[in-house]
Amino acid sequence: YIKLMYASGKYSTRGPALIPRMKTKHRIYYITLFSVVLLGLIATGMFQFWPHSIESTADWTLDKRSVHDAPLNHLPVSSPIPERGDLSCRMHTCFDVYRCGYNPKNRIKVYIYPLQRFVDELGVPISSIGLSREYNDLLSAISASDFYTDDVTRACLFIPSIDVLNQNSLRIRETAQALAILSRWDKGMNHLLFNMLPGGPPDYNTALDVPRDRALLAGGGFSTWTYRQGYDVSIPVYSPLSADVELPERQPGPRRYFILSSQTAIHREYRAELERLKEENGEALLLLDKCSNLSQGAASARKRCYKGQVYDYPQILQDSSFCVVLRGARLGQAALSDVLQAGCVPVILADSYILPFSEVLDWKRASVVIPEEKLSEMYTILKSIPHRQVEEMQRQARWFWEAYFSSMKAIGLTTLQIINDRIYPYAARTYEQWNNPPVVKWTSVNSPLFLPLIPPRAPGFTAVVLTYDRVESLFRVITEISKVPSLAKLLVVWNNQNKSPPEESLWPKISVPLKVVRTKENKLSNRFFPYDEIETEAVLAIDDDIIMLTSDELQFGYEVWREFPDRLVGYPGRLHLWDHEMGKWKYESEWTNEVSMVLTGAAFYHKYFNYLYTYKMPGDIKNWVDAHMNCEDIAMNFLVANITGKAPIKVTPRKKFKCPECTAIDGLSLDQTHMVERSECINKFASVFGTMPLKVVEHRADPVLYKDDFPEKLKSFPNIGSL
Repeated sequence: YIKLMYASGKYSTRGPALIPRMKTKHRIYYITLFSVVLLGLIATGMFQFWPHSIESTADWTLDKRSVHDAPLNHLPVSSPIPERGDLSCRMHTCFDVYRCGYNPKNRIKVYIYPLQRFVDELGVPISSIGLSREYNDLLSAISASDFYTDDVTRACLFIPSIDVLNQNSLRIRETAQALAILSRWDKGMNHLLFNMLPGGPPDYNTALDVPRDRALLAGGGFSTWTYRQGYDVSIPVYSPLSADVELPERQPGPRRYFILSSQTAIHREYRAELERLKEENGEALLLLDKCSNLSQGAASARKRCYKGQVYDYPQILQDSSFCVVLRGARLGQAALSDVLQAGCVPVILADSYILPFSEVLDWKRASVVIPEEKLSEMYTILKSIPHRQVEEMQRQARWFWEAYFSSMKAIGLTTLQIINDRIYPYAARTYEQWNNPPVVKWTSVNSPLFLPLIPPRAPGFTAVVLTYDRVESLFRVITEISKVPSLAKLLVVWNNQNKSPPEESLWPKISVPLKVVRTKENKLSNRFFPYDEIETEAVLAIDDDIIMLTSDELQFGYEVWREFPDRLVGYPGRLHLWDHEMGKWKYESEWTNEVSMVLTGAAFYHKYFNYLYTYKMPGDIKNWVDAHMNCEDIAMNFLVANITGKAPIKVTPRKKFKCPECTAIDGLSLDQTHMVERSECINKFASVFGTMPLKVVEHRADPVLYKDDFPEKLKSFPNIGSL
């Protein structure tokens, strides 16, 4: 081995002599073949990495948008000018949907033109501000979205980098000429322009005055005369305060003022009418104006005054139930965005104004629109709106702002989504997706409830009876419940640590398993613990003194729960009301037409809620309930309503649980302080949840033939109890 290595080293300089020489014709053949393969690889690489179009650009990043670095483009005086704009344009006449084509994601592709500096022959820019911060934010958001493409050949929609948000900063003719020379302009086909402040003195047109051919316009001040239904998009006028001032969300409900007006530049006739309303209604209406004693600037823009008293703006808007939004020189007002952010219901007086995103948003749920001529009747009109509806409108107004008004990103992407829905209508968002706030749900656990299947009847339900020492009453309850056909198991939660449960021989003999669980502490929350013994999905929580419910009532309640397994299904209903004199919530147990809670002294629910009550109840509610020995049923109603966004279901006409044998000593609910404490519970829980999740309904579930004059033996549930 050593010799061989040595020989190899010795004769390395003479390597070619040790190898037979290749014939010349073979050598030429292999060299030619190698060259062809090499050239093919090089050509393939160039094809793969060479730009596919000379108009393709890199991602739209901030460094690419420096106005100083952008190329200069001189506009000759003779440059073409687009046509004024075709009011007859619709998506099927002025938009080429075939350019969008089919794609699996049903999403349009948007191309943003590279930034250029346009100047006339004398070097004067077409805009006094160049690229505004707002338009820069808008383009940045679009470029970071799934809509964006940097390949101009794949684009369905084109957005110029020419900022036309504020017409006051533009030279109309020159801006139009700049649009006309864009490489893909084609008479504005499939082009989108964003404008928030249209028109100018003296007439203030409600649409952008820049000639724009067939381009779509996302405008902030459309009237019914200039808006092209189904083609243009009405957008809000962005409020700079949205980025600079953070207003925490306030719980819906009555506020200090009923009506507030905060705009400073409104017509003198409107102000005179508002002052008259102020005289008639006093403190209920707050009429603000600009502060004359403050120096002009950014600080004064955030102040409003009334008779020398200074208020912070827009914070003051949160102190009113309704906020007036009057038309100014332009129909679209940034005040609308401020009002929505404050969770104040906007009262809009601007005849012929096309509300922002009205193509998809249901403004009746978040605002009140009053004709300008009825300004004098505003107070009367608003007073006629029910309090509960006002609260829903306050909540909806705030959500509209968060979802669609809060930033240039929200405005831009909402606009693109609306256009996207027109082009791919089969994949469009539904009314509910546009208008219903997302339901607050726990993120740490997955609920098994929301399945499209009705739970089968066969497994039945587990009855969980909470008891302390009322043995005689407990045995009567067990005997009555055992008659229910769908009962699968009976679980007794013995909550008395000082006394042992009765001997096994003394318990009623029933046909289903009966299990007794002894607790370590006397707590009301023990009734909602997720015991391993509960094997069925359905749980019937029932007290040890509920002896009046018939087996038909209980079986019917279980059948109703099977149809609505994510609800609380119970018998006596209760209601929460707002006490306007006290300024807080009140518990109501008298007979009313409405229900927002059912008592869990006898109620069906899914066992999943036991887990949530025990381990996921917000704040200190669970400990508070145990300390006060009250309101565990209200807490469960809050929990279920907050997760599902749905009201409970009351079954049968029961209004209360009558217990003739019970005395004030025996019954917790008969204590004199009971009602007061339950009102305190509602206010405490609403504070912890940060909202009022309870939903009010005006219906209950009864058997189909319950009231019919029909033979009892032909009814499925003949023995339904009375009040």
